Amino acid sequence: MYKELTEKKKKLAVIGLGYVGLPLALEFAKKVSVIGYDINEHRIGMLKSCVDPNKELSSIDFEGRDIIFTSDPALLLQSHFFIIAVPTPIDKHNMPDLGPLKSASQIVAKALKAHDYVIYESTTYPGCTEEDCLPILENLSGLKGGLDFKFGYSPERINPGDKKNTLRTVVKVVSGCDKEALDEISKIYELVVDAGVHRAATIKVAEASKIIENTQRDLNISLMNELSLIFDRMGINTYEVLEAAGTKWNFLKFQPGLVGGHCIGVDPYYLTHKAASLGYESKVISSSRFINDDMAKYVARKIITHVLRSSNDPRVLIKGVTFKENVSDIRNSKIVDTVKEMLAFNIKVDVEDPFAAEKEVFEEYGLHLTTNHSNDYDAVVITVPHAPYRELNNDYFEGITKPNALIADLKGIYKNKITNRKYWSL
Repeated sequence: MYKELTEKKKKLAVIGLGYVGLPLALEFAKKVSVIGYDINEHRIGMLKSCVDPNKELSSIDFEGRDIIFTSDPALLLQSHFFIIAVPTPIDKHNMPDLGPLKSASQIVAKALKAHDYVIYESTTYPGCTEEDCLPILENLSGLKGGLDFKFGYSPERINPGDKKNTLRTVVKVVSGCDKEALDEISKIYELVVDAGVHRAATIKVAEASKIIENTQRDLNISLMNELSLIFDRMGINTYEVLEAAGTKWNFLKFQPGLVGGHCIGVDPYYLTHKAASLGYESKVISSSRFINDDMAKYVARKIITHVLRSSNDPRVLIKGVTFKENVSDIRNSKIVDTVKEMLAFNIKVDVEDPFAAEKEVFEEYGLHLTTNHSNDYDAVVITVPHAPYRELNNDYFEGITKPNALIADLKGIYKNKITNRKYWSL
């Protein structure tokens, strides 16, 4: 397969052109012929115009690439190496939603031919590839996995907004259904990963390695959040504590905050779901999820308590609705939970974000973004350290707030810089 791809006798297809699939497709398109497939026709239209809907890549990143963007599944028949990189979200009950993954498997199965390869990159629980996805491929194609076609798993490690740790610079974990598959998959990924690949012992090992990466971060952040709850009651600034503790060589430098997005706030639920199906109820992971999910309401309670004491007609400004700094991704934005809590108390809330798309925010959360600020806010909540926010100073906050206003700086970027307003951070 490697030889035929590099000689462009066969094509590679990437299914799902979001934060993971698009950079992967464009990197491969430097070396092989690629079909980029997505069900979202609007997204495909933007990609054909060399525009990344997620604002992560520039038009230059599309230049000189051997790639066709399409929403027509019939074109996938031309491909022989399929990479599935679709979202794996959770539902309103925090249960895994395999709908996108199963739909993508069905689409690929209809284009699957003898000797083809299918690789999954979507984050999921150990066993999902072989137990949930493989049967779909086999039943719809009439082919036998491992015999008629090869399959594997290579977890994505894309970090939105990070220009240093990229697809090419981070070691790629790869796995295959057998040694032949592992060798071919490894060589093909080495075309786009300068840092090299790590060959996992099995597909389940590769799946597990990905799920614990984000679970580990979730646990560490939950500890910081719980410490923040304790230190707040003591009147101690958590960031000053972390700064002092961080002088020790082996102290892990995590910070408190709202845990949203598609990875850290979602993936642990896949692991706890799988554990429960095997008769084990997770304790540490579930506790961490509870602490992190509850932080949005904790922030809301702090703001509500302050503004209701200081004003009969309170008004709050939320600065930042994306789940992390300098990205446009609003998926699973936890600050929305904070906003909803305040709205329930009839508090007027303005929301702004220089990176988020107004249409997406309204369609996803029913919130309108504002660009016109008041000059009499009772509280301002800065949720993420977007680059433009870091440039703001004490005079700016004085200009948009009442004298007794609260500046809630969740990530501590204005520590020791707010002098004439009440200041609070996690």
